[in-house]
Amino acid sequence: MNDSASLLIKNTFATLFTFIFLGLAAAILISLVVNISTAILNGSDIMEMFLNSINTGVIGLAVFELALVINKEYVNNTPDKKEDDAITVLRRTMPRFIGMVCVALSLEGLIMVIKYSQLDLAGNLYYPVAIITSTALLLTALGLFLHLTRKPN
Repeated sequence: MNDSASLLIKNTFATLFTFIFLGLAAAILISLVVNISTAILNGSDIMEMFLNSINTGVIGLAVFELALVINKEYVNNTPDKKEDDAITVLRRTMPRFIGMVCVALSLEGLIMVIKYSQLDLAGNLYYPVAIITSTALLLTALGLFLHLTRKPN
């Protein structure tokens, strides 16, 4: 297969995945608005509604970020444009995405701590502590990856 055909296939699939993830992000945002308005109209607990909304919003933002990364890295790469090696691409894209995942996991853990403390379920605090610890390990692993793959000066 020649370079122009493989480039066309690559751009087509990248564009398709970009639109799929943008659509998912839009659906999550619409779901967020519907859930907030439904909770307000039903007179649900405002604090729980906002905590759930934060979760949904962060997940939507992570999906949107993934669409942006796919679009930036894979769409409209011309054959004359020098393609970076895999490590360079990962060093450029992983921190943004892993950062969003870490934010989402941290918020989830903190929200669980708040919920369990309000409901006097201190015995269930193992779950949010495990989430927050896993987030710290993920962030540490990202830092180690970036350190080990840096280019020597």
